[in-house]
Amino acid sequence: MNAIELLMQDHKLVKKLLEELSTTTERAVKKRAELLQRIEHELQIHTALEEDILYPAIKQAGGKEEAKMYYEAKEEHRTVDSLVLPDLLHTETDTVAFAGRVKVMKELLEHHIEEEESELFPTAKKLLGKDVLEQLGQAMQAQKKMLKGTPHAA
Repeated sequence: MNAIELLMQDHKLVKKLLEELSTTTERAVKKRAELLQRIEHELQIHTALEEDILYPAIKQAGGKEEAKMYYEAKEEHRTVDSLVLPDLLHTETDTVAFAGRVKVMKELLEHHIEEEESELFPTAKKLLGKDVLEQLGQAMQAQKKMLKGTPHAA
């Protein structure tokens, strides 16, 4: 599986989990907590794969425009990882505030995914080519396997 396919699979999973989380009610305290933990873990792994493997390859192979994409994508990760997600993790799952914060995180992530899939990934395909994307995909699978075995990695 090449790097883009692997990341697109992750995107699909995270979108599914976010959709599931956003349709829960204040009564689904345990389910909300479990889904949020799963989303957090998936995002940590996915972010590590992109920031450690794909983004640097694009930045290195590209020019000024790709460098701009690199920093914007990293900043979007930082917004979710450092601000939105920690805030959500400290919000009681049986509140309306929790639902509001889930909605904001879902919108941010959907925007980020859309940008990656419509701009960054096509750029990666063009810049890196099939062979490099295959190699990056293998590196990602190995890192993902290692991180999946480590709770709260990244």
